[in-house]
Amino acid sequence: MQIHADLTQPAIVDSAKLDWVPSPMAGVERRMLERDGGEVARATSLVRYAPGSAFSAHKHDMGEEFLVLDGVFSDESGDFPKGMYVRNPPGSSHIPSSEPGAVILVKLRQMQPDDAAFVRVNTLDPAGWQNGRTGEHILPLFISPDEEVVMLDWERGAALDMQEFPGGVEYFVVEGSFSDEAGRYDQGTWLRLPPGSRQRISTPQGTRVWRKTGHLAG
Repeated sequence: MQIHADLTQPAIVDSAKLDWVPSPMAGVERRMLERDGGEVARATSLVRYAPGSAFSAHKHDMGEEFLVLDGVFSDESGDFPKGMYVRNPPGSSHIPSSEPGAVILVKLRQMQPDDAAFVRVNTLDPAGWQNGRTGEHILPLFISPDEEVVMLDWERGAALDMQEFPGGVEYFVVEGSFSDEAGRYDQGTWLRLPPGSRQRISTPQGTRVWRKTGHLAG
């Protein structure tokens, strides 16, 4: 299966317009944003766990990262409520479940083979946030030579200077909306721009986004 699999092309998906597709496990459904492969695939998806549901034990040969958008996601390492960002590196395994139900943004098989970092960051904790450009606040989530993952808050009325992304850029709009030269991106929108893209962002109402850069080069 191929969905927005060409990383050299822009991709924009309003996830709210997608159907929830059943996974192989009862009570676990997906909205597929990008995918290249079968059941084992390079993939970016929204995954919804019904209350009391679980997924069978599995290994992440090329890693997994996720952001909890709603509810509480759990595995053997703990409970992850709304706002938690988690990275499980290549070779890790777990048995995911959710007692109250959960929705997560999850990326599979997109890490470097030598990435060994387990990361857990509470994005709702104000302690780690830093000032960025005028009208911008940044929470670093993961930084390596190959990629940078952050949460960004853009204040109401922010208008940011042109920014270049030599290694590409990917967003998920957690709250609010923002615009660039190509259009407007509302809550729930996933956006991927290829290496060499340039972008000037504004947000009349303010927004919070998850952003990854650098990972689409080469």
